[in-house]
Amino acid sequence: MQVDYLIIGQGISGTWLSYYLQKEGKSFLVIDNNSTNSSSKIAAGIINPVTGRRHVEVWMAEEILPYAWHAYHQIGIELNIPAISQKNIIEFFPSPQMRVSFLQRIEEKNQYVHSYPEQNHFNSFFKYDFGCGEIKPVYIAHIETLLPAWRQQLIIKKLLLEEEFEINDLEVFPDNIIYKNISASAIIFCDGNSSTNNPYFNLLPFAPNKGEVLIVEIPDLPQTTIYKKGMMLVPLATPGLWWVGSTYAWKFENAEPTTEFREKTESLLKDWLKIPFSIVAHLSGVRPATLERRPFVGFHPLHTNIGILNGMGTKGCSLAPFFAKQLADHLCYNKILNPEADIKRFQKILSRKVS
Repeated sequence: MQVDYLIIGQGISGTWLSYYLQKEGKSFLVIDNNSTNSSSKIAAGIINPVTGRRHVEVWMAEEILPYAWHAYHQIGIELNIPAISQKNIIEFFPSPQMRVSFLQRIEEKNQYVHSYPEQNHFNSFFKYDFGCGEIKPVYIAHIETLLPAWRQQLIIKKLLLEEEFEINDLEVFPDNIIYKNISASAIIFCDGNSSTNNPYFNLLPFAPNKGEVLIVEIPDLPQTTIYKKGMMLVPLATPGLWWVGSTYAWKFENAEPTTEFREKTESLLKDWLKIPFSIVAHLSGVRPATLERRPFVGFHPLHTNIGILNGMGTKGCSLAPFFAKQLADHLCYNKILNPEADIKRFQKILSRKVS
């Protein structure tokens, strides 16, 4: 079988890269093992313009946020699914100090941080003693509908192999790669945390962290908004269902859910909510984060037909469509990649011999 590109992984990065390559009329095949612990599959899909306790504006917010809104809106039309919606964050301050910090950001004219005029509006649903503020615009990419819908398209067009990728079966030549019976001009790894064990890319400064979430049913809570008090409470596309999370564990034994997280989160919900809820599922996964919090995009300096689109971390839903388009344009039109994301910045370390 001959294709232009072999794509490893159909998480958020692999989905967007295959989408843009299809638009360019390129042939490709996606290999994906359909892992339940994929970080893309447990992501809430939040596209938030600020980050951290001080609500600092995220990297490239003014460029990436509008791009993400347009991209998800367009793919949603094409797949006939709800792919994105605007759901601003109501942030309940857990302490007087956090309230003061939030108000300071408003005074500093942060364009995304706002006061909320109706401080008692949520009293029938939540317990909160120190008021609330609003972050907007905030979007939710509906990953739980997008990934399976795009996967179905790949299956219909016979562009997906649902199996484990075996890197020992990869043969690399100057002008092409061969994997089993597949020949391609290039292979691109979009396989999340698996790339930390990839001999071509394991020297990149990955910093994987584990996240856990609960899926809960709260039928009486309006799903027009994301709520935050320490953890996020995010409405899912299914009426009445909510995503609650997430944690950031830098040291962990495995990718499985823990009793500690479930008990802590259930306790938090009991202290916060005034209305009934029930736990539907407990999920976990490992995010392919990076030490410098910038993606890994581009091609290996010694093996120029081996590429990567990875390292999106907690901002994958906003960064993936933007950098997938950049990589597709680089492949098709030789356009320059953003130097802060291009793995050329690690040329020296990647030029060491691949073992």
